[in-house]
Amino acid sequence: MEDQKPSPFNRRKFLINVAKVAGVGAVGYVYFTGIRNDVSEVPPPPIGKHIFLTQPYLYSVQPDVMYVRCISNLQSLSWVEYGETRNLGGKAFSVTDGFINANNRIHEIALENLKPGKTYYYRVASKQINEFENEETIQFGETIYSAVFSFTLPAEKESESSWLMLNDIHDRPESFAQLFKLNKDEPFDYVFLNGDMFDFIAGEEQIIEHLIKPCTGVFASQKPMIFQRGNHEIRGSFNWHLKDYFSAPQKQYFTYHSGPVFIIVLDTGEEQIDMDFDRFDSYREKQALWLEKIMQSEEYKTAKYKVVKMHIPPYYSFDQKGSRHCKKVFSPLFDQYKIDLVIAGHTHTYGVHPPVKGQHDYPIVIGGGPIPGNRTLIKVKANQEQLHLQMLKDDGSLVGEYKIKAGR
Repeated sequence: MEDQKPSPFNRRKFLINVAKVAGVGAVGYVYFTGIRNDVSEVPPPPIGKHIFLTQPYLYSVQPDVMYVRCISNLQSLSWVEYGETRNLGGKAFSVTDGFINANNRIHEIALENLKPGKTYYYRVASKQINEFENEETIQFGETIYSAVFSFTLPAEKESESSWLMLNDIHDRPESFAQLFKLNKDEPFDYVFLNGDMFDFIAGEEQIIEHLIKPCTGVFASQKPMIFQRGNHEIRGSFNWHLKDYFSAPQKQYFTYHSGPVFIIVLDTGEEQIDMDFDRFDSYREKQALWLEKIMQSEEYKTAKYKVVKMHIPPYYSFDQKGSRHCKKVFSPLFDQYKIDLVIAGHTHTYGVHPPVKGQHDYPIVIGGGPIPGNRTLIKVKANQEQLHLQMLKDDGSLVGEYKIKAGR
């Protein structure tokens, strides 16, 4: 949905502030040219101080793997030091085809073969690369370290799960901390961001200041963050590069288990009429073919709960192309294969919609919008007996609730 007020994002102000902090000019950031926005990473002058532009942030949908990401301002070689105590002891690099990934600024390191259910401590290290013509002439500079953080992996066959969901923040970074206060001290496993965190994607500084830093400030260095784009993340000159900053499976649509819940994540694409680069009808149709195969699998059939997460809901949305097409290609499959719950956003109108005979045989929960008084935090808890969803408005009031009994 279109935003309801001018975005607070100020590109010029951000670059000036970063230059003050880092002691460098704006050339320390990513520039792009041409219709495909090919990235040219230009390091700042030698006087620039090597710093992390973000704290590390986590991603995982597996009980034995954790992906750790961070962003440095200079080209570097980065790694993660980790272990089951604060002494750490282990060391992991990002490796592709036997070669350590280096001379980059956006770093992702997979910690693999971890023990499900265990707590691990970690920190990120980054060694500046001053010169790199070839392996024989490489010259390193300063090594910097993050603080030490910890995370706990779920058990391999966890009987319970809980997660938090946000949607439609629309470039209001203060909303993350404000909405997270509503959870108080209740435990949760991870956070799912269900689209339209931005109005459009203008560049790296916007991604850092309006999403990554607010999230690491409240959870993302210790709890995984699963980000799924909405229609507004498809807009803007930097949108092609968004996936460089967030870990995800190879496709934008995927499945994973969260305790007893089998979760299907769909990429609903753009809402409006075709743009020059828009092929979203065929993209959604391709997902529908994939979705039916998933729903025919034993993994799906035997799951205790079956939940779909998607940005554009199949009903209670706008009479626009994307909404109509989502209803056409996805909703019949939801009915036929008896999905338990759909959680969506997009409309900026929060609501819990029970099944309606002759329309949709499944409940649809839609989170609120970006304006104070309409913002929501969705909390989901599932165990062997029931799945319980609560939706809180930003004043703390309960504005939606739904319960699903196991084996309904």
